[in-house]
Amino acid sequence: MPWRETDAMDEKRALLLSWLRGDATVSELSRSHEVSRKAVYGLLRRFEAEGWGCLEERSRAPHSHPNAVSAEIEAAVVALRRRWPNWGAKKLRARLARDAPEVAWPAVSTLSAVLDRHGLVVRRRRRPRVAASGPLSACSSANAVWGVDFKGWFRTGDGARCDPLSVSDLYSRYVIRLQAVERCDTASVWPVLEAAFREHGRPRAMRSDNGPPFASSGVGGLSRLAVRLIKAGVVPERIAPGRPQQNGHHERLT
Repeated sequence: MPWRETDAMDEKRALLLSWLRGDATVSELSRSHEVSRKAVYGLLRRFEAEGWGCLEERSRAPHSHPNAVSAEIEAAVVALRRRWPNWGAKKLRARLARDAPEVAWPAVSTLSAVLDRHGLVVRRRRRPRVAASGPLSACSSANAVWGVDFKGWFRTGDGARCDPLSVSDLYSRYVIRLQAVERCDTASVWPVLEAAFREHGRPRAMRSDNGPPFASSGVGGLSRLAVRLIKAGVVPERIAPGRPQQNGHHERLT
């Protein structure tokens, strides 16, 4: 049983005074103060060893940790990181294990904690996430909702970067456009969308993720491209961050 939460120090002092006066036995002190006999015996042992200083609260942190990183290993990790400041914990551990395979090097996560403790971790700026635009429209007919996205850039045979822009009708899954653009910005994307509108008509809504140029961190999450869509009579829709399944028909486009 623990000491009463009202004032543990006063409870302990009163118990010790009763014990020194010989007013009660250990069992009686245990019952009157509502603690275990083991707690009473422990307090009496501490009083014999420390005097009234035993009433002070002690830290309950362990004196040692069996899995703590030794000073030698920590120094080796820090020294190697300072030699190669662009290396992460995984590469550092691989190099250390290669140079000294007889040493039981800690896990990558532990090495990351060591680097962080020594101020050797550069924090990345977190990009502000744009919230979803609201309820998504139902894909009830052709030309009701189009999906738009960049399918991921790649290098062509000559080493040039290719950014393919994809546009599809989410009801029929008809691929309206799959076209490489010079840059992933409004100036490059809008002509592709405008040509698609002339050929197939305008959808009621255009669904995209929260990345540029479809969204921004500005008011209402609207980007320049989204404003141009609104002016053209198309409602821009944004899925929730990290929820590609909300635009699943288009995400599965290959």
